Amino acid sequence: MYMNTIIKKIELPDGRKGLLEAAEILRKGGLVAFPTETVYGLGADGLREEAARKIYEAKGRPSDNPLIIHIADRRDLADLAAEIPEKAAALAKKFWPGPLTMIFKKSDHVPKGTTGGLDTVAVRMPSHPLALALLKVSGIYIAAPSANISGRPSPTCAEHVREDLDGKIDMILDGGEVEIGIESTIVDVTERIPVILRPGFITKEMLEKEIGEVALDPAVLLEKPKKEIVPKAPGMKYRHYAPKADLCIVEGKTERVIAYILENTKKKMEQGYKVGILAAEETKERYVQGIVKTIGSRKDDHSILQRLYGALREFDSIGVDYIYSESFSEVEHGYAVMNRLLKAAGYQRERV
Repeated sequence: MYMNTIIKKIELPDGRKGLLEAAEILRKGGLVAFPTETVYGLGADGLREEAARKIYEAKGRPSDNPLIIHIADRRDLADLAAEIPEKAAALAKKFWPGPLTMIFKKSDHVPKGTTGGLDTVAVRMPSHPLALALLKVSGIYIAAPSANISGRPSPTCAEHVREDLDGKIDMILDGGEVEIGIESTIVDVTERIPVILRPGFITKEMLEKEIGEVALDPAVLLEKPKKEIVPKAPGMKYRHYAPKADLCIVEGKTERVIAYILENTKKKMEQGYKVGILAAEETKERYVQGIVKTIGSRKDDHSILQRLYGALREFDSIGVDYIYSESFSEVEHGYAVMNRLLKAAGYQRERV
């Protein structure tokens, strides 16, 4: 069913009227997209199954893919989690508000329609001032996956949300470009040794500095996950972040990577295809054919995080058929970057 999606540019502290309107939509069971420090989220009342169901419908999201509930105060966690392990409390104290999601055994009044049918609940406290303001004004817990069609690159600005969800949701709050550009780190704290289920800006090393040993779930290692995996967290099972074009990641020594991409770009173009190349600032001038987009310098991996999804969407907008991407595994947040790129490519890679 098509609806008239309201788009409002909000700047705090002057945007209170727009926030009140958005809060009322959420309280009535509607859908509002809003910026967080990671990506834009698609929000609904996290304790109402019918509201959560609307998120799945608008995104075309598989019903077993859990949603993350956002809170405005660390004390709210006691209302959603059946128990709060000591290590989880330490991580919350250090990283909340911020880009860290933790998975707990859920309390009884968190509906399974929000948790993808699981007995656990994913919770985070965002640091974006607009997200926190919306949580406080609405007075509810907001379930919010990324505000995009399921499987597409996540939105880092309001225009990306409009491209995917205009006419499908009630409102978009435009808070400008996000700060980080990839989704939060997800950690399962129900285990004796906490387990990373999705890498993000908060790294394994940062977590271990606070609480000691942290494990990596095999499903998020940089290999194709098995079909039988039950997704305990968003992004564990399904193809995500994908452009419309066929994407291939090329790994190896720099000279071999460049040579491979140049050779295959030439072949595809001779066959009449439009080819995109995703490159670092340091090597972009080496590519003399194809449509080259840089996502930043290898010396500044924050720029790579910020620009990755936008570049993939730009390739969509100009209609490329094939994309070749350099690997970015060696940068500081390389694990998180490659996790997104490989999922976007359906784990298609060439080692040269």
